[in-house]
Amino acid sequence: MLKTATAALMLAAMSLPAFAADEFYVVQDVKTKKCTVVDKKPVDTSMTVVSPSGTIYKSRTEAESGMKTVKVCTSN
Repeated sequence: MLKTATAALMLAAMSLPAFAADEFYVVQDVKTKKCTVVDKKPVDTSMTVVSPSGTIYKSRTEAESGMKTVKVCTSN
């Protein structure tokens, strides 16, 4: 029973990073004002999330489509 529980926990721990990759953000470089899509929320001040209300997209394609609607990205 203990071996089964340990194996299940290890399998769950290895699959967690795969779930985290389902987050995409539209960000803008503070210096160049260029918008891009990234798969991790920026933690430094060189990039800022510019999607409406900090929207988290589920796919890169969805984020790229969303980037076309962000005013600061289309005005450049």
